[in-house]
Amino acid sequence: MTAVRTPPPRLPVRDKAAAKECGWGGVSPMLTRLAAERATGVLVREYGTLHLAEGQVVHAESPCAPSLDLLLAVRGTPDAGTGGTEGETSGRHRAASRPAEGAPVTPGALELCRLVALYDAAYFALGPSSTPGRFRYDDAEVPGAMRPVPVADLERETLRRRDLLHRIWPDQRTDGAPLVRPDALAAPSLTARRRAVLNRVDGVRTAADIARELGRPAFHTLVDVRRLVAAGLVSPRPQAPPPEPAPRAAGPADRDRDPDITLLKRLRDALEAL
Repeated sequence: MTAVRTPPPRLPVRDKAAAKECGWGGVSPMLTRLAAERATGVLVREYGTLHLAEGQVVHAESPCAPSLDLLLAVRGTPDAGTGGTEGETSGRHRAASRPAEGAPVTPGALELCRLVALYDAAYFALGPSSTPGRFRYDDAEVPGAMRPVPVADLERETLRRRDLLHRIWPDQRTDGAPLVRPDALAAPSLTARRRAVLNRVDGVRTAADIARELGRPAFHTLVDVRRLVAAGLVSPRPQAPPPEPAPRAAGPADRDRDPDITLLKRLRDALEAL
């Protein structure tokens, strides 16, 4: 009897043209697949974690972005809007941006804050990675989960933010490196937001450190930092040169390569041959 081998199914290939047409950027092929299969669980990537429910994102965490609790504790509510630049938020978002000091946060304002924190952490979680992501199927309810966000919307916003930062200043080193200020350059007139960022540049703090200290979304702080870099007011701290290797003691092989020793050996061989 002849065995018939059935070829394995072909691996799915992402159609870039179709992805562009529907607004999906292919930021994470694994996330796109999980959304298509309506998966529930946790996607762990190098710079953050996404929690999914029925293929939609309900929570995001990243060590590069302040947590929702920190944003609320420092500033009452974070700056509204998903874009993170002055003049880009809608009137509805401005109205809900900050409650009076001591006043309880309304459910609507809290939902807005959760959305801002989710997009902020997801931007870093979906950043370019040197390691593959891992997904763990899990039906457990996520504490503090919010209204689900479609993956297509999240990827579209992530790409928009990348493009915005690139247009401001294309060098990504400013995002994670300690920041320094040129000593001899006087700062021109700046907005209060940008001045607060500049005042915390000390050669040690990174953009993420400044965001946590100010209680602002990290992406908003990246926008301010890149504008300061483009203006020549801030730059990444230069990396220290690698230490020079310690001098190595000469071994037998090194002595054999010494020209004087080589000459003496040749004279010795010549005398022995007489």
